[in-house]
Formats: sequence, C-alpha cells, structure tokens
Amino acid sequence: MKKQIALLALAATALIAAPATIYAQDAAATTPAATPAPKKHGAGVHGAVVAVDATAQTVTVGTKTYNVTSDTKITKAGQPATLSDITVGETVSIGYKKDEAGKLNATTIRVGAKKKKKAE
Repeated sequence: MKKQIALLALAATALIAAPATIYAQDAAATTPAATPAPKKHGAGVHGAVVAVDATAQTVTVGTKTYNVTSDTKITKAGQPATLSDITVGETVSIGYKKDEAGKLNATTIRVGAKKKKKAE
C-alpha cells in the first residue's frame, strides 16, 4: 500500500511539473533572440602612420585606413592638434569605432610615442 501511495505521489508531481516545463520551452521558442549590447568603448591601434589624406580626411596605419570626423579628438605632445599636424612616419595611437557600413571612424588620435607605465 505504501508503494502505491508513493507511486501515485510521484505521478502526481510529474503531472503538476509537466505543464510548467512545457510552458518554459514554448516561451523560449517564441522569445526573440537577444541582440548584443553595443560596446561602450571602441577598439584601438598603435603604430606608424603610412599615409595621411587631407582631402579624404583619413589616416592610414599599417594596412587599415581610419576616417577622421569632426568628432575626432587629435592631440600632439599633449596639445590639441589637427589632421594637418600628422605626418607620415610618426607614431600614433588611434581609438576607433566601426560603423554599420564597416568604416573605421577615429574617435581619438594621439600623435607621439606610446606612454610607458610607471613602475610602482
């Protein structure tokens, strides 16, 4: 008799839990896929300038070309600078973001050698 009660209790538990499991599976199937959150920070690159095109408003480092926009902050020796202050062969650090079209838009350009971290 105890076996039958235990078996009925187990069957009742399975019947109660089954609709919740099925509902959870259905909800997951109908929920739209999550889109990744946009990055707060873009990427960066450091290297020697290969080309500067004032007409196209671009700077090339290595094999990649970065667009300079009105929002790009350019500094040289810690002072504000412009695209015309950048020359081929100089070392730059460029912070950039890729737009929907795949263009690399420079957010910051720092002209000069990479700063060394202080030893503590």
